[in-house]
Amino acid sequence: MRPSRAAPTAVTTEALPLGDGDAVIAIDVGGTDTKAALFDGSGRMLGLSRTPTPLDGARTAPAVIARVHELTLQFAADFPGVSPRAVGLLAPGLVDDDAGIGILSTNLHWSNVEFKRLTEQLVHLPTTFSHDVRAAGEAEFRLGAGRPYRDLVVMVIGTGIAASLFVDGHAHTGGGYAGEIGHCIVDPNGPVCACGSRGCLETIASAGAIARRYEERTGVRPTGARDVLARAAAGDETADQIWGEALDALALSIAQLAAVFAPEAVVIGGGLAQAGDTLFVPLRRRVDALLSFHRRPALVPALIGENAGLLGAALRARDLVRDSAHDPALTAVGTSA
Repeated sequence: MRPSRAAPTAVTTEALPLGDGDAVIAIDVGGTDTKAALFDGSGRMLGLSRTPTPLDGARTAPAVIARVHELTLQFAADFPGVSPRAVGLLAPGLVDDDAGIGILSTNLHWSNVEFKRLTEQLVHLPTTFSHDVRAAGEAEFRLGAGRPYRDLVVMVIGTGIAASLFVDGHAHTGGGYAGEIGHCIVDPNGPVCACGSRGCLETIASAGAIARRYEERTGVRPTGARDVLARAAAGDETADQIWGEALDALALSIAQLAAVFAPEAVVIGGGLAQAGDTLFVPLRRRVDALLSFHRRPALVPALIGENAGLLGAALRARDLVRDSAHDPALTAVGTSA
């Protein structure tokens, strides 16, 4: 086991460059916006953009692939001196990274879409297709707060909750199903989740749930989870109760991970992690109280900010180029009917 280290302070993406390597394109498709950037041979991020995700009901998937093509053409026009060797594409939902298939996204209305194959046919570049949180976790593991560890969980707490798992230094994806920690049941009698289960972690501890539960109990709509935290700090008993319940649920899930998986550390990112000691101090105390003989994971904030997914996508695209050098069949893309 590697020694734990003091909790780091968040830094900018620019402080954690990719370093030298192949030029690649990274695209992170979200439920509302799509982020994209071109990384050059020195690892600099060029042309960072955020555009609306082309939501079109059942035709969202082909619209997304068409947007990827538009973005590659735009990068070619804006940076003619940079020739990308591959594309790293990310999306939410259930994703089979190895097969390059979007298994299911209820919010984006697709199922069993061969994003890797279809994108390669259109843009004529080798393409990886990965889950957004797993890619962000890859960046934290290789470039950020996860670097000292080989057995690691990278948890992202935002509107929902998901995680990346690393076992003995290797990502564990479970065919796309691993890491759905937000759908671990922490209260069998708790709120009904959008997934259909009851009492999932993200119905209690996600940023969206914290704000929603406060409004349900008070009739007052907060601006977000951090507003609820501010109200709790100012003495609002309802806000304090909701925050305490979220911490209890997070601690229970982390304790379960410690019992089953025994990670050396849990890196926590996402908007809620920006609460700093307001989150980490009581969470560490709760987790410690739940564990007995178990390995106690270090709980540390993520180092990479909102562009962690893009960095992870770029890393995976570079890996694809490297691997294709050893297997020429991987470079034969975009030629099948």
